Formats: sequence, structure tokens, C-alpha cells
Amino acid sequence: MTELPIEAVKPPRPGRLVAAALAALAMAWLVYTVIVNPNLHWDVIAAFLLDGRILGGLWITIALTALSMVIGVGLGVVAAVMQLSDSPVLRGAAGLYTWFFRGTPLLVQLIFWFNIGLVFPEIGIGIPFGGPMFLQLPANELITPFTAALLGLTINEGAYMAEIVRAGIRSVDPGQREAAESLGMTHRRILRRVVLPQAMRVIIPPTGNQFISMLKTTSMVSVIAGAELLTVSQRIYLDNFEVIALLVVASAWYLLLTSVATVGQRFLERRFSRGH
Repeated sequence: MTELPIEAVKPPRPGRLVAAALAALAMAWLVYTVIVNPNLHWDVIAAFLLDGRILGGLWITIALTALSMVIGVGLGVVAAVMQLSDSPVLRGAAGLYTWFFRGTPLLVQLIFWFNIGLVFPEIGIGIPFGGPMFLQLPANELITPFTAALLGLTINEGAYMAEIVRAGIRSVDPGQREAAESLGMTHRRILRRVVLPQAMRVIIPPTGNQFISMLKTTSMVSVIAGAELLTVSQRIYLDNFEVIALLVVASAWYLLLTSVATVGQRFLERRFSRGH
């Protein structure tokens, strides 16, 4: 029996065409208004876009983001595994960590780490509970603005990543763990070869969002003069009063970094969507 071809014709949707035309008109008007506005000082924007101070701040932003995410993901994996442990002590310690650092604002944490010398004037390595100290340094020399920023961002990110990793591990069917145990695989090998590869499908998308969010969150480091992109921009416009132009320069770099991170996120999602 021969099947007749189906020639389906989509019904016209004038409302959608009108809405698309209005949206395009609004975007064109917005772009035109921004381009022709003389108060934006495009010549200043072009002059500072590749300024050495701006590029230096950009490098600090990238370094803070990369280091905070790498160490934060490591902390998150450890905390998530501890939360899923049979030991109530490990579960309690991991739960206390995620509860405290998710419950306090990041801005407060950054200011606290920057002023840690007020609480602990000296930081050292030694025997706890009053024992001898092997190495001791003044906290104000040890905790620089970059170190304080890295501590605040990393520890805060680790608390959020712990919840993301825990949800990813729980998404794996328990039957697969039982099947791996019946084959004689160790707990560590099951986690590395069976659980984590499948959990990555759930972990990667929110982790990508966390990375993109971290790019912009580093701007909060400006409160402790962390020398990242926004701090450098602020220092420049405090001298030349070109506030909007320098904010546009900083925003342009943030948008570029976010675009690159988005492409990387899509690649990782496709890579781990295979589940092996």
C-alpha cells in the first residue's frame, strides 16, 4: 500500500510576526541610541579597552575565577562525599561547612578574611591546644588582598558545589552501585568509574553556571581592593572621572569572558552527556 505524501501548511501567525517586528525595532532603537550617545565617550572606551592596567586587572579576574573554581570544585566533591558517608561525624562536619558558608553573605566573608588579623594577629603551623609553634607569621603580611579574595571565593564556592555534586551523585541509580559491588569493585573505584561519570551529566550544567557567576562575582573583591578588573576600572575613573566609559570597558571584558565560558560549558555538556 502506497502512502500519500502529506503536504502540511502551517497556519499564518500574524501576531508572532508583529511581535518579532516590534522586538527587532526595539533592539535596533536601543543599539542606535547607545551608539550615537555622545555622553558615552566612545573614544575614551576605545583608548582604555586594551590599557595595560585594565589588562592587568583582567588577568587577576581570570586567575581568581580559575583558582576559585578548581579549588572550590575539589572542596565541593570532598564535602559531598562526606555528606553521603556512613559516618555521622563526617556528615555533621560537611553539613556544618555547607550550612555556615551558604548562610553568610559572600561580601561578609571577603571582609572577614581581609581583616582576619584582628582576630588572629599571627598565623602559624604547630601543635594545637597550646603546643609549640614551628612557623608563625603576622596575619597582615600573610593575608594579602588577593589571598583574602581567593579564600573567600573558594570556600564559599566549595559550599555551593557540595550541594551540586551531592545531587549529581544521588541521581545515579543505586542498582548500578550494587551491580558494581557484586563484581568486586572497591568503593573508590565504583565512585571513580561508575558513579561520577554518570553524575557529571547532572553536575556540569550548574557548574558551568557557577563558573560564569564566579566571573562576575569576582567584582565583589573590589571592596577589599583586590586589584581585579572592576577595582582597576574604579581606580582609573576616580582619576579621570570617566565613570560610565570605564564601566563600559569592564562590562565589555566581562561579556567576552562570559561568552568564552558559555562555549566551554556547551562543549563539556556534550562531552559528558554520553555518560561514560
